[in-house]
Amino acid sequence: MRVLVMGINDIASAVGWLLWRNGQEVVFLSEPAPTVTRRLMAFADAVFDGTAELEGVVARRVETVREAEALLAARTAIPLFVGWSFGELSTVLRPSVLVDARMRKRAQPECLLGLAPLTVGLGPGFVAGEQVDVAVETSWEELGRVRWEGANLPFAGEPREIGGLRRQRYVYAPVSGRWRTERSIGELVAEGQAVAWIESQDGEPLLVRAPVTGAIRGLTRDGVLVEAGSKVLEIDPRGSAGQWQGLGERPQRVADGVWSAIVTWRNAGVVTERRNR
Repeated sequence: MRVLVMGINDIASAVGWLLWRNGQEVVFLSEPAPTVTRRLMAFADAVFDGTAELEGVVARRVETVREAEALLAARTAIPLFVGWSFGELSTVLRPSVLVDARMRKRAQPECLLGLAPLTVGLGPGFVAGEQVDVAVETSWEELGRVRWEGANLPFAGEPREIGGLRRQRYVYAPVSGRWRTERSIGELVAEGQAVAWIESQDGEPLLVRAPVTGAIRGLTRDGVLVEAGSKVLEIDPRGSAGQWQGLGERPQRVADGVWSAIVTWRNAGVVTERRNR
């Protein structure tokens, strides 16, 4: 089957990775200059560099449908479109499955019903049967749960504990502006150490410091415009023993839920039965 995955964060990347490994035709769709922080746990850098690899699978940015079809036929890399509308891309690619993995938290999801034979929504806000055919849970409480009816859990906002810390591990942009950094993911930093700065229109560059001691787990790409309140930095307090690259546990379990939903739909025709009621 052909699957269009909207998003290029760690969860979207894990979904695409698993489906590709399971023999499906996968295509990514990303916004220009995404503010993804866990870039070594995702394909996000392909937006900027043209290619990115995640545990043996490569994603490659393409500009045309012809390029994408060639990659799919050769199975050398997952095509990545940047800046297209999902409606336009669905029309020309005709995917069997459309997965919204943008993880926009508090934003109200658009209705995707009818853009593909099966539409899947990940995370808060999605209601199966309203915006999408099936909703998959991304909260730790019910991680990977597949809902053919009803709503996913609302956004709670509290991250999972790592090394005894929760929200203390993160930094959110205090102002809007251009994010600048010379640091690298995986680099060890001490609490209070300068990691980046934000060039805003209101005055002098604002210095951003490590909130705790540890390894940089998430770091927004240098040069990207960020909005006030967006996540820009994450520290793993476990230091060199932590994880900052490869597939994470949460993304893998969400991807398993998506694959389970696709297999159920393919084998049982769940969506067709419901639409015919």
